[in-house]
Amino acid sequence: MAKRVIIDTDPGVDDCAAILLALASPELYVDALTISYGNGSMPRCADNARRILAAAGRTDIPVFPGAHGPLIRPPTAGWASHIHGGDALGEVSDESPATEPVESGPARRASVEIATRALDAPGEITILALGRMTNVALALRLAPEIADALAGVVVMGGAVRVPGNVSPVATANIHEDPESAAILYDSGVPITQVGLDVCDRCGFSDGQFERLRTSPAPALQLLVAASAYTRAAYRRLGRLAEGEAVRYNDVPAVAAAIDPTLMTAQRLPVAVDTGSDLTRGQTVADWYGLTGRDANVDVCLEVDAERLTEMVAQRLISHPWPA
Repeated sequence: MAKRVIIDTDPGVDDCAAILLALASPELYVDALTISYGNGSMPRCADNARRILAAAGRTDIPVFPGAHGPLIRPPTAGWASHIHGGDALGEVSDESPATEPVESGPARRASVEIATRALDAPGEITILALGRMTNVALALRLAPEIADALAGVVVMGGAVRVPGNVSPVATANIHEDPESAAILYDSGVPITQVGLDVCDRCGFSDGQFERLRTSPAPALQLLVAASAYTRAAYRRLGRLAEGEAVRYNDVPAVAAAIDPTLMTAQRLPVAVDTGSDLTRGQTVADWYGLTGRDANVDVCLEVDAERLTEMVAQRLISHPWPA
């Protein structure tokens, strides 16, 4: 039986790849996309989500607007345009409106949907948290009992043995809204953290990317076109190893939900720092039990990167996308 997932996302080039992987995987049933700010503004990310679903022939999947900014702090100016482009999708949205679309429904709709779907199907819904955790935190505040109702949350974010990507110790999804991440990590929800400890190892080879590039499917052509901007940005920042064509950090989180054997995790007490500017958003792992905190997170530390990237490439290429 397929695992029911809600993808909480901020598309985003890597989100595009992750969403397509979820749609191409029979192990997952995508209930909905809930949208937050992050790689762009929330309306822009919602528009991108609809474009991705349209290219994939899956406009039946609902898209729900969510948070426009962090729970307490102001959003970061400029979003993530240096990585994802001004449209958050690699500058390929030429046909999109010059002004951002007006969202129908309140911005809290995403948190309401998360809470409602979790409570209506206890033990069945897994959240794939690919962006900032604001929508999930708002859902937990709205209905704290979903902590017991959710099957789990797979978090794309965190770094415990490697540096962060927006500060020496923190990743973007947690650094941007550490208070929301702390609410989630302290909630009792079963959490799997798929952070830079594994994502940094999962670059796609030139050969794998070339296979994606030669596919005529509109969904993959959208991904390939959007990837050009991110590839250039990663090369400029020195974040691609030799032989790596592209890296999609959100993809390993979806892969972990599909096949947990791709990764090795250790259950650890993990807290999110919200009090220091220097270490804001750090996922602090208590390796030796010094804090007395209970273990609350399965932290992915090792990954079979070759098997993961080949699985992803093969699924994306072989899936019967609409022409």
